[in-house]
Amino acid sequence: MEEYNKRMINREALFCSATEDYRTPPEPDEDQDVLLRFRTGKNNAQHVYYVEDGAEVEIGKADSDELFDYYEYEITVGSDCVLYHFKVVNGQDSCIYNRLGVTDDDRSCFDFAIIPGFHTPDWAKGAVMYQIFVDRFCNGDESNDVQTCEYVYIGRPVNRVEDWGKNPTTMDVGCFYGGDLKGVWEKLDYIQGLGVEVIYLNPIFVSPSNHKYDIQDYEHIDPHFGVIVEDKDGLVAADAVDNGDAEKYVIRTASPRNLEASDRFFAEFVEEIHRRGMKVILDGVFNHCGSFNKWLDGEEIYARQGGYEPGAFLAKDSPYRSFFQFYDEKDSAWPRNKSYDGWWGHDTLPKLNYESSPKLVEYILDIARRWVSPPFNVDGWRLDVAADLGHTADYNHEFWRKFRAAVKEVNPDALILAEHYGDPGPWLEGDQWDSVMNYDAFMEPLTWFLTGMEKHSDSFSGELLGNGENFFNAMSYHMSRMQPSSILTAMNELSNHDHSRFLTRTNGVVGRIGTVGAEAANRGVKVCVLREAVMVQMTWPGAPTVYYGDEAGVCGWTDPDSRRTYPWGHEDLELIEYHRYMIRIHKALPVLRRGAVKELLAGRNVIAYGRMLGKYQAVVAVNNNAQERELELPVWQLGITGEVPLARLMLSTEEGYNVGALRYPVRDGMLKLKMPPYSAALFATYADEFFPVVASVEPAEREEEEN
Repeated sequence: MEEYNKRMINREALFCSATEDYRTPPEPDEDQDVLLRFRTGKNNAQHVYYVEDGAEVEIGKADSDELFDYYEYEITVGSDCVLYHFKVVNGQDSCIYNRLGVTDDDRSCFDFAIIPGFHTPDWAKGAVMYQIFVDRFCNGDESNDVQTCEYVYIGRPVNRVEDWGKNPTTMDVGCFYGGDLKGVWEKLDYIQGLGVEVIYLNPIFVSPSNHKYDIQDYEHIDPHFGVIVEDKDGLVAADAVDNGDAEKYVIRTASPRNLEASDRFFAEFVEEIHRRGMKVILDGVFNHCGSFNKWLDGEEIYARQGGYEPGAFLAKDSPYRSFFQFYDEKDSAWPRNKSYDGWWGHDTLPKLNYESSPKLVEYILDIARRWVSPPFNVDGWRLDVAADLGHTADYNHEFWRKFRAAVKEVNPDALILAEHYGDPGPWLEGDQWDSVMNYDAFMEPLTWFLTGMEKHSDSFSGELLGNGENFFNAMSYHMSRMQPSSILTAMNELSNHDHSRFLTRTNGVVGRIGTVGAEAANRGVKVCVLREAVMVQMTWPGAPTVYYGDEAGVCGWTDPDSRRTYPWGHEDLELIEYHRYMIRIHKALPVLRRGAVKELLAGRNVIAYGRMLGKYQAVVAVNNNAQERELELPVWQLGITGEVPLARLMLSTEEGYNVGALRYPVRDGMLKLKMPPYSAALFATYADEFFPVVASVEPAEREEEEN
């Protein structure tokens, strides 16, 4: 048997990634030499091959330690993408290693990829982000609040909500709580105190809705979020169906004085954020605009204000006519031509007609440049429904190439991050997006494992709940569709404005606000499961992004209920502190920002994985179970032996959490744990370089301590 085992490849020992330990440099430029490394078990491979385009080149052993052998191979990249994998042979046994790990699938789509010249901003790799839906965060200036009956939106007058703690209703889009940029400014101490490095703002340009994904004017900050210096009376009637009398709204959103004052305020706002060492990214909605948009002027806002070119809704000879596709082009269709194409058929969301309008393309590219340039100096864009822009896939890619070139020309360090569902690979080839909102390779697999819920709370799956194997399979597959530099900058969220709050998903209830009511979102939730999720969020590759209020215990069904107000004065302070601790740990340990990830254990209701960077390792274990579990983790796969100091930095349980750094023994390359119900634990090597280790826990003491 011993001789047989010598002939078999120890597959658990094999490892490679595109991180700096295994690719130097990890993001090479054209015509640059690149050193590749591959790891096997010690004396466990007769041959190791580098494979590119079907051609095999045997590579030599360069180094060894007590556990592993390391093979190296140097290549010179040109301008084209390089696809490669490794092949290992030991006796009659052989296997392939690519982005899926050990596999028999040698399809090139799973090969490691080098795209020369593709860099994502270093500041964004592993950066802690904080997403703010501005209307619901904090009201810093009541003078700019949208007033009840200020205008008509989707057939009914808008409403100012006086009770900050009131839950949203099913027709929430026209309800305004008064949150603004001054309110965000007033809470910067709180945001900075959490450890946030990047603030991501949902749309803040002039728009009639509270979500502002129907842009009215891309060139200016909405004065309802900024500054109103010129105002007047003129509300619509309570039963109004149009904006013929919306004089207050016209002056507030179309007066140059209000727009210029709001832009100046925003520039000062960004400057203050930068002074504090944080960055800002904006939401770019470029697939469609809104019927209020000044290029269309479907509500005749700009016609009433005066001083603007006529909108395409009102005049066939409008300079913006080509920005939209009209199905009725007879002269008699104007004015008030309602035949324009709407995104998914919504007339409130006119689709922008890029293919027929080079002028529109340049206009939007100028917008893209404007906000990442002085005096605003925004640090990047999050792109809404980016794959839907344009009418064909070919044009979509063409536009985003132009967009990237325009943005990077004026701000090379700007982040370009897109909302996307499905395979993002075609957009992550170095010439379009930097990364994505990480639904497929983070939010969904983690949600299914910890809650069994779909991210909208629209369905429950007992098969996926606690399925550790599915968790890693899904993570591995979807991460293989992304470039390594894109993975490290991907926005890893538990919740956002489009989906139910993660804390609500922990109750296992299928429903929405219109079916089960708002209060049901708060019932039966498990804060301990949310803490498990935060543990993974802060230790998985990517940029952990906290949706405002998640850290304070906010619940809510999917849109619009997920857009509840931040509960100032009613926060879950213990949960906030847990986030602070986990963010602090994430920021302190470079291995959590840039290290490789390796699966260690995939069981029923339990997962464990490790992170590796240089001499440093981290270990995460999660027991999503109502019973205590004894685990034995093969940390030797990370290079951890009994001689390597390993300390527990965080233990979260049903009752709370413990942040005291305790040293744990490793025996024969294994870490033995008793994990309490619904618990998560984080361990790190050389932790005393970052945090004081207060004590050593021997096995008997550990059992007593955890009981």
